[in-house]
Amino acid sequence: MDYICNDCPRRCGARRTDETAGGVCLSPALPRVTRAAPHFGEEPCISGTSGSGAVFFSGCSLRCVFCQNREISRKSVGQTLSVEELRGTLLRLRDTGVHNINLVTGSHFVRPIAEALAGLTLGVPVVWNSSGYESVETLRMLEGLVQVYMPDFKYWKAEPAKRYSAAADYPETARAAIREMYRQRGPVCLDEDGLLRSGVLIRHLILPGQELAAMDVMDFAAEEFPAGSVLFSLMSQYTPMPGLERFPELQGRISSETNDNLIAYMRRLGLEGFCQEPEAATDEMIPAFDGTGVSDHSVP
Repeated sequence: MDYICNDCPRRCGARRTDETAGGVCLSPALPRVTRAAPHFGEEPCISGTSGSGAVFFSGCSLRCVFCQNREISRKSVGQTLSVEELRGTLLRLRDTGVHNINLVTGSHFVRPIAEALAGLTLGVPVVWNSSGYESVETLRMLEGLVQVYMPDFKYWKAEPAKRYSAAADYPETARAAIREMYRQRGPVCLDEDGLLRSGVLIRHLILPGQELAAMDVMDFAAEEFPAGSVLFSLMSQYTPMPGLERFPELQGRISSETNDNLIAYMRRLGLEGFCQEPEAATDEMIPAFDGTGVSDHSVP
């Protein structure tokens, strides 16, 4: 695989080959995977009782200063997989009994991922777990291949998006991306066990000092889509990471009072979904990016 990449909204025009990493995402053309194993840190409708089959890709087109996964998001690390090897990894992970295949931050590898999914019968939903910073044209490569879209909606305004993720165009980009996701999948569909089989689950991480943005994002979800047709996850798990000296406003956590007020706002809007308590703000749910489950000889 060798092409000039304009797949993400940055449209940086980097040449990406199987061997050479490039672009803002610092990635080659073939996917690099750091872990493929059952994961229990997602929403109940995703993790269930047997776990979500999470496949973690390295690299990212955003530069979030507060990223909890910067060990892999800022580097081109992990095992490089061919399309056939990626298929094999997905099938082996499926066979562990997980509820779904959860592709975590794979947007910059959309081409080989789409090729791997094409014609592949997994028998469980495929979850596209993304930053929300995606172009509509790229998402259309996944139409019919992904059953559940689980995007972040990080920012409502350009200034914090630029300051914290170097992406001033994030707000309008995420809105367009989420509308496209809903166009593809329509209203949410859960099975008898409460597991999400199809649809869109929008996530928002409450950032310190950005409480009004959380309300704006919830307003968007409530006004844009019919009642009950999307799920919303309001997350208070923000944890200050090392290296935030230039961002003193991000060095605290979300207070219980702020969290309670935003949960109450979410309920007044009638948004269906999930919320967290501030006690969730730990780094204990960050998995080890040690190659578990990626190769034939590494079993989750």
